[in-house]
Amino acid sequence: MAIPKKLRLFTMFVDGDNYIGKIPSVTLPKITRKTEDYQGGGMLGSAAVDLGLDSGALDASMVVGGMVEELILKWGGDIDELRTRFVGEIYSGGTSSLLEVEMRGRITEVDQGEAKQGDDTSHTYALKNTYYKLSVDDKPLLEIDLLNFIYKRNGKSLYPDRIASALGLGQ
Repeated sequence: MAIPKKLRLFTMFVDGDNYIGKIPSVTLPKITRKTEDYQGGGMLGSAAVDLGLDSGALDASMVVGGMVEELILKWGGDIDELRTRFVGEIYSGGTSSLLEVEMRGRITEVDQGEAKQGDDTSHTYALKNTYYKLSVDDKPLLEIDLLNFIYKRNGKSLYPDRIASALGLGQ
């Protein structure tokens, strides 16, 4: 019987600083495509035309236990100033793999939650990213860089060579 790979351990690095033990939860980007339905004459139904990524397709968030001043000071930086890296072990039946998600962007929201004496406190940080790279065991699965026109799956560019060349992307 096959056992699915489950996240067993993880940490988050923010601008190179390791926040192990301080971040109980991370919501990684929900990669979504923007499509528009098209139904031409004679078509029985509509087809979803791919228009790139949805707005917010690279958004992420992290919950941090307690007050971390250096993270609050990173709020509102430049469009790709913040560098985050999620690293985790995915484990299944005696074997483990290294899962890495690299992101660049900025903190757009700091939700300080409810402050109540004697209770646990946590802050939620919303991240708007312009760069995303998902790797398993150092093998890149997806890489998206909105500012540098990089769009790769399994290490191969998804931009047609002819189009990339015409646009001067030099891939």
